Amino acid sequence: MEILSKVHAKNLVAWAKDKPNVFVLSADLTSSTEIDLFRDTYPERFISMGIAEQNMLSFAGGLAREGFIPFVHTFAVFIYRRAFDQIAMSVSYPNLPVKMFGFLPGVTTPGGATHQAIEDIAVMRALPNMTILECGDATDVESVLDVAYEVNGPVYIRMIRGEIPRLFASSDVMRLGKIRTISHGKDFVLLSTGICTEEAMRAVKVLESHGVSIHHMHVTTLKPFNAQEVLDSIASSKYGVITMENHSIIGGLGSIIAESMAEAGLGKKLYRIGLRDTYLHGASRQYLMREYGIDAMALISQIESIVGEKFGIDETELPKIHITPVHSDSKAEAL
Repeated sequence: MEILSKVHAKNLVAWAKDKPNVFVLSADLTSSTEIDLFRDTYPERFISMGIAEQNMLSFAGGLAREGFIPFVHTFAVFIYRRAFDQIAMSVSYPNLPVKMFGFLPGVTTPGGATHQAIEDIAVMRALPNMTILECGDATDVESVLDVAYEVNGPVYIRMIRGEIPRLFASSDVMRLGKIRTISHGKDFVLLSTGICTEEAMRAVKVLESHGVSIHHMHVTTLKPFNAQEVLDSIASSKYGVITMENHSIIGGLGSIIAESMAEAGLGKKLYRIGLRDTYLHGASRQYLMREYGIDAMALISQIESIVGEKFGIDETELPKIHITPVHSDSKAEAL
């Protein structure tokens, strides 16, 4: 599998070359959110706002009113937790094209509860006018800029950084409201988002060799959610649907699917793999995914429980993944 480093840093500079209305805002995390190269290339379109996220979001709303497209960058928790009122009143309410790039979603950081965005989808999707996107690989990171830019209103993006895999061909880009189908099957519908898609792909490959047929889809647009394709697949499945997310099961992808199924009157079982109403402690991504049950083995265990059969699969049978060290040249700090 191809592993790329600092994808957003390089892509943003090339993408913004002919877009003079795009301004990039930092909250004193310039290198940490991969916008130092943009700062050096287009200093006249870069603004360092300091550790003042509430001011930054209000300022971004003002820029948008003047015809600019602000790209706000910081860790996700510092967007929605610290500046929620400013987002609601200065960005979402007037429906302004402020694009918010939130880094370190869920278990992607060992920074503990202060830095791990585990409820951001739940919080942000409650805001009217808000579009929510999530990146799961290098192709998503490369193509999310076009998607966000074309939305006539505010966008919140769950971003990944550092060394990241390419799961999808560079031509198989993210599209607003479009779900990518990775595999076809009739036993289960599996919906994954963000970094959980790579783990789901690892598990599906092995499960299929044990006779489990899985219809696997990668979700990148969490709001607005185009449910019909998903509902049609769930309706024809044998066992129902499994959601898999790097987020609390309360208010995230699992809740989105539950709401869609209930409104459609679809009587199928829903199984949610995600963070179970808990804060996380600090550790590596691989450890946290295993500890909190959102990795490939957690999916295998869930399916074994549903079908009432043990397949005897262990970690050594799964396709290998790239493990990024906590200390790495691909990111500014060990977070």
